Amino acid sequence: MAIHETRSGGSRALCAIGGHTKPAIEELVSLPGVESVRPIPVPFKLASRHFQDEPTLVRIGDVVIGGDEVVLMAGPCAVESEEQVMKTAEAVAAAGAKILRGGAFKPRTSPYSFQGLGEEGLKILRAAADRFGLLTVSELMEVAHLEMMSQYVDILQIGARNMQNFSLLKEVGKCGRPILLKRGIAATVDEWLMSAEYVMSGGNRDVIMCERGIRSFQTYTRNTLDLNAVPVVRQLSHLPIIVDPSHAVGYRDKIAPMARASVAAGADGILIEVHYDPETALCDGPQSLAPDEFASLADQLRIIAQAVDRVIMTGPPPAGGAPSSDGPKSS
Repeated sequence: MAIHETRSGGSRALCAIGGHTKPAIEELVSLPGVESVRPIPVPFKLASRHFQDEPTLVRIGDVVIGGDEVVLMAGPCAVESEEQVMKTAEAVAAAGAKILRGGAFKPRTSPYSFQGLGEEGLKILRAAADRFGLLTVSELMEVAHLEMMSQYVDILQIGARNMQNFSLLKEVGKCGRPILLKRGIAATVDEWLMSAEYVMSGGNRDVIMCERGIRSFQTYTRNTLDLNAVPVVRQLSHLPIIVDPSHAVGYRDKIAPMARASVAAGADGILIEVHYDPETALCDGPQSLAPDEFASLADQLRIIAQAVDRVIMTGPPPAGGAPSSDGPKSS
């Protein structure tokens, strides 16, 4: 039986999971220091608000995911070259992004598609992020890459195809990096939260849920963005949730409206594909925004964030200045 601890306000909560016998609630209540005992009625125990009601704040340096700020994460689908990543990183940082995305290992449907640059791509991603004051997020595809990727990546992404790769989830549960967990293309919310439970049961509480669209019967977009999942997950779980509208819709002209809707729905962050020249992209060009399109969208999202008592930070200030915000933080 494993014992997990959390604190809510001034109280200390212990969660006992596992074992073949269930002690009687009456026995536990009678123990010294025990105020109350209650069963957790959902299978995702640690991810549930029954275990921890206060929102989890994932902190990486000065960036907090799950708080008042809606965090912008942007960058190319795949790292293609140093020039490509540097130009894109400079543009997204100027528009207010805090986290640079970019794939070094790409799970592609066709074996003949661009598969990524591997470790060289991670080095390029890290150098660009450091140059422009950004954090990094990149997809981890297999356990063998975990140690190497941890040298370059601040947030390890588990992609939709690996959402139920339980061996991989167990391993990242032991690592010291925040995990961005994408929803599988046919996964229910309960199944998605159970995947988060695998990570958390290993000791890693820094899990960020990512809604990226599910497969449905319509064919006008790449996937169907399930915005219902945002308020549902916020009600069921204390974990932060972000939205990836790029993979959800798959078409450039539909990304902005769904990103705006995501902020309005309560997303803690937006993950968007941006390429300095989308027409030449080796991967997902049709669903990548150009830098000016991303900057315009970021300005729109600030207005919406303010309307729902959130904030989106602006880009880097002039030398010697301090970051500014559009709109007040909620109390």
